[in-house]
Amino acid sequence: MGNAVIPERPDLSHGPSDTSHGFPRRDAQRIHDLDEPPHDARHDKDLANPTSGHRRPQQYGALPFLIQRDGTWLYRGSPIRRKPLVCLFASVLRRDDAGVYWLETPAERGSIEVEDVPFVAVELDWRGSGRDQVLAFRTNVDQIVCAGAEHPLLVDWRRPTCADMGGAPPYLHVRGEGRQGIQARVSRAVYYELAALAVKGHSQGQDCLGVWSQNVFFPIGPLPPDEE
Repeated sequence: MGNAVIPERPDLSHGPSDTSHGFPRRDAQRIHDLDEPPHDARHDKDLANPTSGHRRPQQYGALPFLIQRDGTWLYRGSPIRRKPLVCLFASVLRRDDAGVYWLETPAERGSIEVEDVPFVAVELDWRGSGRDQVLAFRTNVDQIVCAGAEHPLLVDWRRPTCADMGGAPPYLHVRGEGRQGIQARVSRAVYYELAALAVKGHSQGQDCLGVWSQNVFFPIGPLPPDEE
């Protein structure tokens, strides 16, 4: 398979010009309530920069958002189809020590439901070879993450095979520390590309197949019986 061409990550520093600022009202009934033009561009900038400001965010409890396993964002059961809006919400997604996911701006904070992990790695680009190889993943919200020591590729490669991939699905660490870490699940197509790049290696006292990225070896599966 050839190398994928990964576009540059869009600039979200000011957010889309035609999206709402903050979270939807508690009594919002329709998805287009999220799409009203902002009244204050400075507030929209704060949305994309949740560390700015000093006010304590107002708690809204559980918000009617669900991120499905395939990365689709739902609001009150309806898909959010406008990708710039999904990317904007993804930029203020946080996770606490209890593993609960939150949408948080300087003004508002509410928990949301996530079926598996929030993001999906949908495209792979690779450069170099051997230990110097670099694996660059694009997520469904157009964030580029290069696997390495700070962004490990995690897979329970000794787990029995699963129906959708033929093996335990890999996850890529995107951001956050410890239990606050946020991950992307590697899609099936990208998993097959990783498998094509896999080489023999050694992990946890066992021979295995894995991939190199930024001088780190990541096991992704056991050796086939005829290669053991």
